[in-house]
Amino acid sequence: AMEAPAEAAALQQADEGAAEEYASTALPLAALCEHGGVSAADVRKLEAEGIHTVDALAQRSVKDLVTIKGMSEVKIKKLQEKAYELIPMGFTTATAVHEQHMHRIFISTGCKEVDDILEGGVETGCITEIYGEFRCGKTQFCHTLAVTCQKEATQGGGEGKCMYIDTEGNFRPQRLVQIADAHGLDPEKVLDNVAYARVHNTEHQNKLLIDAAAMMASNRFALIVVDSATSLYRTEYKGRGELSERQVNLGRYLRQLQRLADEFGVAIVVTNQVVQANLDGASMFAGPGVKPIGGNIMAHATTTRLWFKKGRGENRVVKIISSPCLPERDAQFSISDNGVGDAQD
Repeated sequence: AMEAPAEAAALQQADEGAAEEYASTALPLAALCEHGGVSAADVRKLEAEGIHTVDALAQRSVKDLVTIKGMSEVKIKKLQEKAYELIPMGFTTATAVHEQHMHRIFISTGCKEVDDILEGGVETGCITEIYGEFRCGKTQFCHTLAVTCQKEATQGGGEGKCMYIDTEGNFRPQRLVQIADAHGLDPEKVLDNVAYARVHNTEHQNKLLIDAAAMMASNRFALIVVDSATSLYRTEYKGRGELSERQVNLGRYLRQLQRLADEFGVAIVVTNQVVQANLDGASMFAGPGVKPIGGNIMAHATTTRLWFKKGRGENRVVKIISSPCLPERDAQFSISDNGVGDAQD
């Protein structure tokens, strides 16, 4: 009888160890100084541009890095050679990749049926896109994830903070308080663990990702929410004349988000707006009536796409539209004062 609590404590310690190991996978840039041949001044220049880890340095192209003031092509190649010595950048076996995937963390959505179709919840290390019409639950879904990501891994959480980038002004801290109460968490701690930024233009939206990299290098974050990723691009770039430029800049922004997911193992959730799909009467019965904006750039940049629709009453329907490993299927959830929950009959 005495062994059971000891066994439970050992299991808990193992879980904590796994979470700690997961949090510290990104090697700080300072490790290059210890490794030799890299000056602290060079490290500071790289950090000023949002490069805080050895992974980030190894993964960037020389073309990207030569734009940094005081960095020549020769110096960058030398720095990257040092980075390659610490970070494996070559081939590996599928067995090793499978082993890594077995240890991925999933963040619970608050609804068991949705968690089931996602095979655990929102996946860390990749971008999940949510699109749908207004009032279909996208922002409420994000608010719920901002709370559940702070829970322990054994309870469906990511054991980390949340970064909330708000482009539409829909963030409400009082909703976090209500959802935290419903999940048995301390509302004050939950609010303290959410880093919030209100964004007013696309340049600011891009700059925030440099700040985000600095914050993640020193704190454990589990989730980045961008609500919404496309609204400012949609309003700032007007007409067909600027469409190409808009898509290039949107693609670059999504690539930066994916880099953060790769580097720090965070889950990235972006919301997206929709446009009418069938504007000509001939095709009004062909396929869905709405489509997400951002075109192929958005479709290729996101790992999992979820389509939200209104259901009966307070229920909403979520459908998996594309995913590398999940079949196309749907589930229902409800929205209440407690955030996202199981569908109501």
